[in-house]
Amino acid sequence: MGVLLNSAAPQEAAGGSMIVMILVYVAFFAVLWLLFMRPQKKEQKRVAAMLADLANGDCVLTTSGFYGDTVIVEFGNNKNCRIPMKKSAIVEVEKPEM
Repeated sequence: MGVLLNSAAPQEAAGGSMIVMILVYVAFFAVLWLLFMRPQKKEQKRVAAMLADLANGDCVLTTSGFYGDTVIVEFGNNKNCRIPMKKSAIVEVEKPEM
């Protein structure tokens, strides 16, 4: 008595599991992109818009970047205390109240 083996069935199962594995990897990288890359790009756009809207007389919060010559920052009411800073060191802008 001989046993007839169907050799096509294991190959089809292996091909199907390969597709599932690829879909799992694609879903994994999509979730990583949504969790890490998208918020970072959104923050970069927010900072770029904030710096583009920067005007004379605005109060700014910096990351203590006391170097560069793009922006001159005055500290307090003393007009003689001016420190050159990089524009990228500005973290927050507060418009003066009128």
